[in-house]
Amino acid sequence: MDSAAPLLPGDSRHVVADIAARDDWVDAKLTRNFMRNARPALNSAALVIPVIVVVLYSSVDHWALLSWTLAAVLLMVMRYRVVRIYQRDYAGSGVDRQRAFIARYGWTWTLGAVVWGSSMFLYFRKAPDFDQFICLIVLVGMAGFSVGAFAACLRCFMGYINGLAYTILAAMAWSVAVERPFPGTVTTYALVMLVLIYWSAVRMAGQRLHRVQRSNLELQFANAQLIASLTDKTRTALEAVEAKNRFIASAAHDLRQPVHALSLYADWLRAEPELVLQITPKIVQSTQAVNELFNSLFDLAKLDASVVEVNWQRVDLLSMVGELEMQYAPLAREKGLDLRTHVLAGAVRSDPVLLKRLLGNLLSNAIRHTERGGVLLAVRPGEDGWRVEVWDTGVGVAPEHQQAIFQEFYRVARHNGTEEGFGLGLAIVTRLCGALNHRLSMQSRPGQGTVFRLDMEAFDEGEVARGRPDFHH
Repeated sequence: MDSAAPLLPGDSRHVVADIAARDDWVDAKLTRNFMRNARPALNSAALVIPVIVVVLYSSVDHWALLSWTLAAVLLMVMRYRVVRIYQRDYAGSGVDRQRAFIARYGWTWTLGAVVWGSSMFLYFRKAPDFDQFICLIVLVGMAGFSVGAFAACLRCFMGYINGLAYTILAAMAWSVAVERPFPGTVTTYALVMLVLIYWSAVRMAGQRLHRVQRSNLELQFANAQLIASLTDKTRTALEAVEAKNRFIASAAHDLRQPVHALSLYADWLRAEPELVLQITPKIVQSTQAVNELFNSLFDLAKLDASVVEVNWQRVDLLSMVGELEMQYAPLAREKGLDLRTHVLAGAVRSDPVLLKRLLGNLLSNAIRHTERGGVLLAVRPGEDGWRVEVWDTGVGVAPEHQQAIFQEFYRVARHNGTEEGFGLGLAIVTRLCGALNHRLSMQSRPGQGTVFRLDMEAFDEGEVARGRPDFHH
């Protein structure tokens, strides 16, 4: 599959892209939630430091207690700085910056756990049992608190809880193996088992909470996408209804004029039958206007309903331009215009009937809006095939109208000496270009003229031999 091909609804690449967008949004949201709890967690830890110092001051080595206190304070200062860096440089950024922050500073949570776990080296099997109990309660509380505070960022949570557990176990092993060699007491081994069990329980609780938070955010993302999709579809439907109402109103307005004229001419003919020679051409003209409008409306309806069948085949441009010149030269001469052609022999892959209608609408539009000078129909090589150009020396189109003229019933204010149609010709051209996959562009200068350029795929003689599947579709 060509990686440059556009994504289509239901395409597996479209699904992968949606999943990637969802994961990016969820990761960014989780990181922001995690950092929202960072400062309160630091405030709580900072308040506990004096409690540890007061409890252990009379029962442990003062130099060791001072060293740990300094390490804990320096850690607090560093982590407060990390929080400020996040709020200043990362808080409002996208997912890539959020991930970069965690990759760069996530280790500080592990270091914090190591510092707090190292407090066990101060008092385990050294301080009185009651003092040890209070300090152990502090560590148990910090481990439990980390589930709610850090689970949003699974990487930081696992680093914190593992760092805390490994350091506590290392302090116990040091006490049993080095400070007071084996055998230890039953209470010591029971405490080790409790640490292992609590460590496992906290890890599972944090992982489960992380999965719940991620699932909730994924559901929020899906709901937001659904709401956005429904909003877009509702807006599209309302715009379609509004456009259809404008379309019907404009069609009714344009249809009313020739029908009303027919009624007036019929009444006139009935009252003065001797004027039949003068009135009949006017009736014919009004009837032709009604037929033209109905035909244009039917063409638009077919194109919008995608019921037009495209008969792909080789189209000889030299022959088609000759037919168009024969059809539209009399119309140009009737207005005193010169219709010229400049053609290079070539063939394109298109539908001859639809392509002729498309180019005919462009020629008709050029003749209608040209007062003097002429119209040029040219064929020349394009970037990826062949290009047909329709030049005129007419009134031109101002830049502010160049997008709107392709809408149904849109007409620029009437210019002197030009005919005014129904405003459907270019709308039909746009639909035909879409059906034939031809690219249309235009340039125009008010008072100087307009050029429409139609780029088409060149006919490949080898397509028939290779059996291109959509060639005869």
